[in-house]
Amino acid sequence: MINQMTSMPARQAKKYGEREAVRHKDYVTNEWISTSWNKFNSLINTAALALAQIGIKEKENITTFTQNTIYGLVVDHGAFQNRAVITPLYATSSADQITYIINETEARILFIGEQPQYDVWMQARANCPLVEYVVIFDRQVVRAEDDNQSIYMDEFMALGENASDEIKAEVERRTHSARPEDLATLIYTSGTTGEPKGVMLTHTNYDIIMRIHKQRLTMISDEDVSLSFLPMTHIFERAWSYFCLYMGIRVVINRDPKTIAATVKEIRPSLLCNVPRFWEKVYAGIQDFIAKQTGVKAKLIQMALKTGRKYYIDYKSKGRNIPLLLQMQYKLFDKIILSKIRHTVGVNNGVLFPVAGAPLGDAINEFLISCGMPITYGYGLSETTATVSCFLANDYKIGTVGTVMPEIEVRIDTENNNEILVKSGTVMQGYYKKPEETAKVFTEDGWFRTGDAGTYEDGKLAITERIKDLFKTSNGKYIAPQAIESCLGGDRFIEQVAVIGDQRKYVTAIIVPAYEALIDYAKKMKIQFHTFEDLVKNQEIYAMIEGRIAELQKNFASFEQIKKFTLLPHAFTMERGELTNTLKVRRSIINKIYHKEIELMYS
Repeated sequence: MINQMTSMPARQAKKYGEREAVRHKDYVTNEWISTSWNKFNSLINTAALALAQIGIKEKENITTFTQNTIYGLVVDHGAFQNRAVITPLYATSSADQITYIINETEARILFIGEQPQYDVWMQARANCPLVEYVVIFDRQVVRAEDDNQSIYMDEFMALGENASDEIKAEVERRTHSARPEDLATLIYTSGTTGEPKGVMLTHTNYDIIMRIHKQRLTMISDEDVSLSFLPMTHIFERAWSYFCLYMGIRVVINRDPKTIAATVKEIRPSLLCNVPRFWEKVYAGIQDFIAKQTGVKAKLIQMALKTGRKYYIDYKSKGRNIPLLLQMQYKLFDKIILSKIRHTVGVNNGVLFPVAGAPLGDAINEFLISCGMPITYGYGLSETTATVSCFLANDYKIGTVGTVMPEIEVRIDTENNNEILVKSGTVMQGYYKKPEETAKVFTEDGWFRTGDAGTYEDGKLAITERIKDLFKTSNGKYIAPQAIESCLGGDRFIEQVAVIGDQRKYVTAIIVPAYEALIDYAKKMKIQFHTFEDLVKNQEIYAMIEGRIAELQKNFASFEQIKKFTLLPHAFTMERGELTNTLKVRRSIINKIYHKEIELMYS
């Protein structure tokens, strides 16, 4: 039996023919381009032949360094037909990061997306002697040097179009000799600490994750439209996009993360896989709108939200029959208030919005669901091929990450910080070329150690903290910083937070304010400033943020609460190393960069 991911393009082309498979934007003409299943399958077959033509061997590693693009998917599946392995690099990676991964995987061929990736490659090139071929996806936007190594995608595809019968026969042989245990992908962890590790995922891992999602997500169909926004380097988006293609769902690719708010309104997807930060911004925007309302309109909005909460949280989430009166009230408020909120955001066609990758604040989660947004909160890791658990449609509990997926076992290690252990066919084979690191994350009886602490009751999993992120104050109190950061992250005046306090007397924070909201507030309150730096140093601004933080963290224990904070006039960035490629805070780097500011908070 051919692996699901290997056989999928041909199978779907036979089933759907000229129906749309993928849509992507041409950023030169600003037009959306639709690709049918027949065309998509043809592109994949051609890429597979081209890979064989340049000498790619079975089980060889191929690297892609690009933003989300249809050509990334084409190369992925072309590699699968050759029994080759794909290693995706984050489009925002530095020269040092890509050098490490390219050399560890011994990749001979590198696919590049845009000019920024090409420029980073040119910095790394001298230190990557094994790379023989560089294929550039977009001739229109990338200026390549005459280096006798780089070719454009159209030239690469021409090699496949002109492939000999011998090459065609070889690719067919490889495709039919594929095995479930074949390595499919190396997903490198973004690395908040230490060097990145390549998570080895096999075709078996993907085949199982496809099957169990089809069993669980019965509310979706091939009539849905999924907007791909997260980097496909991230296992969450990669596995989700593969699943959508496997289900015959149209995948619309958003290449530029900065345009996502506009793209959501343009596409109005029924499916959208995302991280909590996106929804925190949506929540903050809605809260900002509500705060500006007065009189009857303000009262109607509050009544609508209260009715939505009762409808979804008190009844629907518990599988209870909804009283007729409540149904009628909700229908009215949904028509005049809630549906308009969803339409403004661009999520009015929502069927399922999977959310994972970081903590989502309970208040934000509950609010969005009360607005009728089908948030499906879940939990997973690269090492588990994404999903371990997620909300059921009519049986979920705020404060948890939902019900464990079919064919996955979860156990709590009560003797080791209540660490969550997982056993399933979706669990990775190990870390690439790192047997010692692999051994550390598996118990003697084969359970994978997630590094997350939690509880597991009545089939629902709750995450309490990231064990590696836990720190202890000098008073001996353990602090889970992610929970505090998640709580503050939903405030409309707060953009980013890094909680500090390891071996300190009390908890502090470095905070990046939401600049536009803060400027609007300053103008409204007639606070004078010339630069944004003036604004973050203003005592009235500090007092306002202080008051909001006090309100947000009132349910935390006294020793967990932020006692002092510093406002920054600029955002955390990946370029300075403050964030990982998945936008997680690198606390150790922030401690170094802002050492002076931190010491002042403890002086």
